[in-house]
Amino acid sequence: MDYIIQQIINGISVGSIYALIALGYTMVYGIIKLINFAHGDVFMVGSFVGLFTAKILAAQGFPPMVVFIGALIISMTASAVLGVVIERTAYKPLRKVSRIAVLITAVGVSFLLENGGIYILGPQAKGFPEILEKQQFNLFGSVQVDSNQVMILVVTVILMVVLQYIVHFTKTGKAMRAVSYDLEAARLMGINVDRTISYTFAIGSALAAAAGVIFGMTYNSVDPLMGVIPGLKAFVAAVLGGIGSVPGALVGGLLLGVIETGVTSVGYSLWRDGVVFAVLILILIFRPSGLFGKNVREKV
Repeated sequence: MDYIIQQIINGISVGSIYALIALGYTMVYGIIKLINFAHGDVFMVGSFVGLFTAKILAAQGFPPMVVFIGALIISMTASAVLGVVIERTAYKPLRKVSRIAVLITAVGVSFLLENGGIYILGPQAKGFPEILEKQQFNLFGSVQVDSNQVMILVVTVILMVVLQYIVHFTKTGKAMRAVSYDLEAARLMGINVDRTISYTFAIGSALAAAAGVIFGMTYNSVDPLMGVIPGLKAFVAAVLGGIGSVPGALVGGLLLGVIETGVTSVGYSLWRDGVVFAVLILILIFRPSGLFGKNVREKV
């Protein structure tokens, strides 16, 4: 039983990263029905910004906690700006064209960010500094949790609470929900739809950057192609939870992390990616709307 509990804790830590990335997918899809496949590469950019910020702040002699918070805030800000730039330059001009054209553009933006990263930073992986000293804590029996896992959970919970507050209790959040429900009606009611969409991209990109910093601190290595697999897995998590549903993205990410860790723990680590994508196939076959999604009828 201790072993099972330990693997669930490990899975929640991994799933929290997927959940933060998945929130960007689900928010953008909920607003403009776009699968932003460049989102995983925004996660990569956020991780590199966090890496360089952490090194600069640490060289200046700041305390570890200040270095961590500074790296987190600066990377989230930089990625939010990047998300808005991508939306304004790549997606906004295509808002009234077919969805397939926008989808192809998203794939193109993804390749641009990946190859731009390789050109500027080089293809080699770079070590992420150990900002916070890792400590082990015994919960009970042989169950342990380290300070990194605690940090991941705390950051995820705080960001989720802030996101829920923004969505449900702010003017921007109300505008986002209105645009998600009916874009044209929201425009007629005086809501600045373009600005609302930009806010959505900014928030989603900032959450992906937070996941990037946490990922770097957890695995101590980042590279320009690091966003491909986590980005795809986060997309699976968004679909599993019900794409367009914020709570669904969180639950989907945590479930996917537990499933992946469980597969690894029973000795099938080579199959963990395959099992994740098998989950995508199964959810599309048996429950396309996801765990928290709703079936929507469309006239054709």
